[in-house]
Amino acid sequence: MIKPYVMTYVYSYVSPLGEILIESDGKFLTGLWFGNSPTSGKHPKNTNYTETEIPVISETIRWLDIYFSGENPDFTPKFKIMNLTPFRKLVIDEMCRIPYGTTTTYGEIAKKIAAKSGLAKMSAQAVGGAVGWNPICIIVPCHRVVGTNGSLTGYGGGIGNKIALLKTEGIDAGKFTLPKSRKFM
Repeated sequence: MIKPYVMTYVYSYVSPLGEILIESDGKFLTGLWFGNSPTSGKHPKNTNYTETEIPVISETIRWLDIYFSGENPDFTPKFKIMNLTPFRKLVIDEMCRIPYGTTTTYGEIAKKIAAKSGLAKMSAQAVGGAVGWNPICIIVPCHRVVGTNGSLTGYGGGIGNKIALLKTEGIDAGKFTLPKSRKFM
């Protein structure tokens, strides 16, 4: 079976934190990540792309402009997450419910998913894996998820960017601890 050709659009957005890459399939936002992130390699290196600004990219740029001005955007660009397993969808849905200017923990997300799934318990580590897999940073607010012990762990965009994003939302990042085994970026 031959897969249909899908054009990929990429745009480089210059944020106060550096380059952010915006990816689209032409209709939906499909990726958003820091160009300098330690895990930027997890994003596909598609050689068949066009660097241009199309409507969904323009909408994403507007969202980012509002966000980085310190405001909570009152809309969300239409996004589609590829290769979304049922578990990852549950985690993404929970992350999208975290209000602007607040945080939650991997453990709290695990408890909510366990309750919705009729399970006695859910692994916070499994949730952490799904949070770290998120291909659309900031808009799907994985930066708002912290360790149960208050550690700023688990951000593929770099701990420095996570701190800056929390501060952008008015969150006192000083109340959290830095992970001991991670490089500070």
